[in-house]
Formats: sequence, structure tokens, C-alpha cells
Amino acid sequence: WLKRSTPQNIVIGGGAGAFPPVIGWAAVTGNVTLDAWILFAIIFFWTPPHFWALSLLAHGEYEKAGVPMLPVTHGAKATRFQMLAYTLVLIAVSLAPLATGLGGYVYGGVTILLGLGFLSYAVRVWRSNAGDPGATPQEMKLARGMFLFSILYLFLVFAVLILEHAAGLHFPIGAL
Repeated sequence: WLKRSTPQNIVIGGGAGAFPPVIGWAAVTGNVTLDAWILFAIIFFWTPPHFWALSLLAHGEYEKAGVPMLPVTHGAKATRFQMLAYTLVLIAVSLAPLATGLGGYVYGGVTILLGLGFLSYAVRVWRSNAGDPGATPQEMKLARGMFLFSILYLFLVFAVLILEHAAGLHFPIGAL
């Protein structure tokens, strides 16, 4: 229902998609801490640039189906700007585990590199005409590249956080 009701469908739906770490945290620890909400926020702010990159590629299909995705209702230019804005917030939120001690040096280094990669895609997509009728194949490849990189980003951010703890490599900032 929501997907067909508002161009903010991805943002609102991102809340539902971001709850699994909070639920898992509560199931394992018996409570919900700031760290659980940080994991929620990482997925929440990751969702818009991830799905809007895909929506730039499938703009025409969403329009034909009557789905009010942001590129359909507000245009590709506005969508590209929103993708950049959410990416900037995502990068900041992804570094929050360093402040709480959930993430350590390994997590910090990997997340900074991944954040720079994500930002590189977001800036290049923002500067391009991806999703516009006159977009070149190269510009559309940028949107596809951002979509694919976003999958890698989320996987690696969570994998490094888990592996850092499991492998005994977790050294919180200030612990050394």
C-alpha cells in the first residue's frame, strides 16, 4: 500500500527494513541499547540511496506501473540530490560505532574507505544526468554502479563489525 501512496515510500519503508538488528539485539541481550539503534540507523540511511539508484534505472517501469517513486514524482535531478544527501548522513552514522565503542580500529578504517567509495559514486551520480531522458549509457552505468556498490557497502560494514569482534580484533578507539 505505502509503495503506491507516496514518493517517500523508500524512506518510510526503510524503517521497517532497518528493524532486524534491533530485534536481534533485543533477543540476544534482553534490552535495546544505543548501539542497536545505530545499527538501525545505518540500514535506514542506506536504504534511500540504494533503492533510488535502482529507481533511476527503472524510472520508466515505475511510471508505467503508477508507482510514485521519487524520480517519477520529482524528477531525476531531485532524486540524485537526495541520494547524495542520504549518503552523507549514512557515512556519518556508519562512523557512530566508533564513538560508542561498538566498532574499533579495523571497523573504522574499513568503514572510512567504504564511505569514500560510496561518496565517490554519490557525487558522480549527482553530477551526471542519470535517470534523465538524455542520460548517456555511461551515466546510467554510474547509477548501476552505485546500486551494486551499496550492496557491497552494507554487507562489508556489518561483516567487518562482526568479524572484528569474532576474531578478537576489536580494539575500541582510545583502548590502545
